[in-house]
Amino acid sequence: MTTTFPHALFETPLDKDSAATPLQRQLHHRLKEAILDSRLAPGSRLPASRGLAEVLAISRNTVTAAYEHLAAEGYVQQDRQGTRVAALSSTSRPARPRAEPAAMPVTARRLAQIRPTAPPSPNSQALRPGIPALSHFPLAAWRRACDQAIRRAGPSALGYGDPLGEPALRTAIARHLAVARGVRCAPEQIVITEGAQEALSLCVRLLSNPGDTAWVEDPGYRGAKVAMQGGDLRILPLRVDADGLAATEADWKTQPPRLVYTTPSHQYPVGAVLTVARRLALIAQARRLGAWILEDDYDSEFRHAGEPIGAMQGLVAQAPVLYLGTFSKTMFPSLRLGFLVLPEALLAPTRTPLQEMLRGGHRFEQLAMAEFIESGQFSRHLGRMRRLYRDRQQALREALTRHLGVPHRIEGGHCGLHLSVRLPVGYPDATIAQAAQRYGIAPTALSSFALQPQPQDNGLVLGYGNTSAELFAPLVQRLGALARDAQL
Repeated sequence: MTTTFPHALFETPLDKDSAATPLQRQLHHRLKEAILDSRLAPGSRLPASRGLAEVLAISRNTVTAAYEHLAAEGYVQQDRQGTRVAALSSTSRPARPRAEPAAMPVTARRLAQIRPTAPPSPNSQALRPGIPALSHFPLAAWRRACDQAIRRAGPSALGYGDPLGEPALRTAIARHLAVARGVRCAPEQIVITEGAQEALSLCVRLLSNPGDTAWVEDPGYRGAKVAMQGGDLRILPLRVDADGLAATEADWKTQPPRLVYTTPSHQYPVGAVLTVARRLALIAQARRLGAWILEDDYDSEFRHAGEPIGAMQGLVAQAPVLYLGTFSKTMFPSLRLGFLVLPEALLAPTRTPLQEMLRGGHRFEQLAMAEFIESGQFSRHLGRMRRLYRDRQQALREALTRHLGVPHRIEGGHCGLHLSVRLPVGYPDATIAQAAQRYGIAPTALSSFALQPQPQDNGLVLGYGNTSAELFAPLVQRLGALARDAQL
């Protein structure tokens, strides 16, 4: 078979500059692209390695290695007669069109439901919600816990661990939750996750089917809505008032849920506490209809006034409640350790799926966290942070009252790391939050937490966890000026 090859393909010199790509890789890439673009037709015989080496003034071994690489990938076939271009399937790359075709949908339709949010600039950290006081974290104590975990576990902890998490950490969490949060659970009910977000996604995968109804607080935690949307659930946003999630009899009758997501001890972001009457009613209705309640107790360790609000999970025996927690607020966000407490009724049906869905990892971090809790360092750290956050919350409240200079109403503040500030609709919160980024300030627009924003959802969510109290006055003054500039 006689074949005429493109002159430039085989006679154009390779780049022999010392900093250039290796010659073998250059030749391999040139021939591969020619085959994919159909400039080398199927069945075409490539030049003999000795002849091509002479034309390109390179080593024959370089040509031979490039041919062998192409053969290993299936672009060419080698036999006693030489090297021929393989006949590729119809999925071969077509010639490039003159105009780019319309983009084809390549992801699941459900992803279109997930709305983008503007993440804060790396330089915008002041007043950012959800960030603890990182400079106050006891790094020396944490380092000792990590060193001890490595010494005790040794190389054995480099392999896969229990898919549900290290037994030592699950035991430590069970003990802590019983004392601090009133949660009723045994260690075997606890599943260690990569933060609360993975715990939410696990709940959706374990307990719901596409098309099921999920209730979420509105305004409420955006990550919960993303987890529900990722599971193809039909989301019903329920309004939150001063007593927390407000579900009516009509909601239960007309749109009964499979899942109910709530933050009962400190509603995020408006700070309401779900009353005991509503908690009991929620549990009773969920039990009657076979629904599951997802209780996210994300920052309730930091109660600033009165006694801690107990978890809903421990309010009634055998409650249909899955309790979610995270160490992102009590320790530091990059630790990425969370946990899920399963009801006893779910242990048997979820054991095999969880064993197959999860892989035991982050073992040294889990063992270090167990040591940090059992040694008492965790409780001491929480005590120090409660005092710090109580003082910062009060300082921010005073700065808002004195320096904001626009009509507002402060909500929350009895718990957690943030305050919500309601603003009249004439001061658009999204515009103010975006403008604040230019000054290194990172509040979040309250309206962005709502799936169905109402006029009363206009406001700012201000974090005080990772911002020093002496900065509050000038930061609030700046926010007031930005609010006045944005006034409609």
